[in-house]
Amino acid sequence: MVMDTQAFKRSLHHSDRYNRRGFESPAKRAQALEKAYQSNLIASIRDNGYLLEHGRLRVRLAEAFGFCWGVERAVAMAYETRRHYPLENIWITNEIIHNPSVNDHLRNMNVRFIAADKGIKDFSAVREGDVVILPAFGATVQEMKLLHERGCHIIDTTCPWVSKVWHTVEKHKKHEFTSIIHGKVKHEETLATSSFAGTYLVVLDLEEAQYVADYILGQGNRDEFLKRFSKAFSKGFDPDKDLERLGVANQTTMLKSETEEIGRLFEKTMLRKYGPAELNEHFLAFNTICDATEERQDAMFSLVDEPLDLLVVIGGFNSSNTTHLQEIALTKGIRSFHIDTPERIGENDNTITHKPLSDDLKIESNFLPEGKVNVGITSGASTPDRIVEHVIQKLINLSQKNLPV
Repeated sequence: MVMDTQAFKRSLHHSDRYNRRGFESPAKRAQALEKAYQSNLIASIRDNGYLLEHGRLRVRLAEAFGFCWGVERAVAMAYETRRHYPLENIWITNEIIHNPSVNDHLRNMNVRFIAADKGIKDFSAVREGDVVILPAFGATVQEMKLLHERGCHIIDTTCPWVSKVWHTVEKHKKHEFTSIIHGKVKHEETLATSSFAGTYLVVLDLEEAQYVADYILGQGNRDEFLKRFSKAFSKGFDPDKDLERLGVANQTTMLKSETEEIGRLFEKTMLRKYGPAELNEHFLAFNTICDATEERQDAMFSLVDEPLDLLVVIGGFNSSNTTHLQEIALTKGIRSFHIDTPERIGENDNTITHKPLSDDLKIESNFLPEGKVNVGITSGASTPDRIVEHVIQKLINLSQKNLPV
């Protein structure tokens, strides 16, 4: 029997042990975040047209980068939860956001992270009356149900854009459409979204979407299809039956242009198979692209049009929105580096430890070239301005040590 997720959410939201508003005023929340993470240097660079010139170094910031509203809200709610519950056991179902410094700060506040072994979370240590924080990218409906039935106090910091996607897949389910979710199968947000869906199929990229479209048009092999997507569809999925009526949704941090292209691909596919008169009976589309993700990607496209010698992308290595910013840099052939902390830059030996796409960490020597150098900088939605400031300061120090003789 398919779970009525909307009914469960209504029940949960009316519980006196559920909170999605936080505990402090917006002004106090903003003040606490400013004290912890804001940067006077970054503010001055913004005021100077997103440009900093220092000696031989010229730094160009993307015009939209770093913390988004949803992330700010989640982090602030997590911190104020500890202030509101100074003595209680506080847990979080995953990283609050994909940023190591922010998560380490929570650990230092004695917020415990629920352990996972091979993707399976262990809730056995969570007791009745404990406080549990749901992170910015949400939690599965099964996790929420378990915590609610256990008698925990639930602090829900889920980004409203993520909740919007959940509402979309619930609409698909209500009208008996299969949800095609553009996302990463193992990503926490996609796991949460799929838990609210009925019948679903997760596609990673346009190539996988094209494979599905070809199958719909009779150009595929059933056994091969089931093998390829074995970890990416709902229980009992039948591609010959469940690909007749489709709705498209996405993990909010995916590449906007690719999500849009996937939507157009499936619309054209269903139009070709069923004709214009029947299209609305076989295809549904809602805009579930996050505004902040779109703004940062658009700003990155503008940044890579600048004359840059190299580009630094700052954000957690498991941050989907950050890796997509790196993808944009690579499409332009710019020498670019994805780092998660300022410490990845070696001031003494002019190295950078970075993570190429789909690869392990690598160390690059002679990171900062001699002479005048133009550096582009952006950061993912989970990166505080103060981290960006520390990276820029590292670059300044390095440029001064490597002035041409």
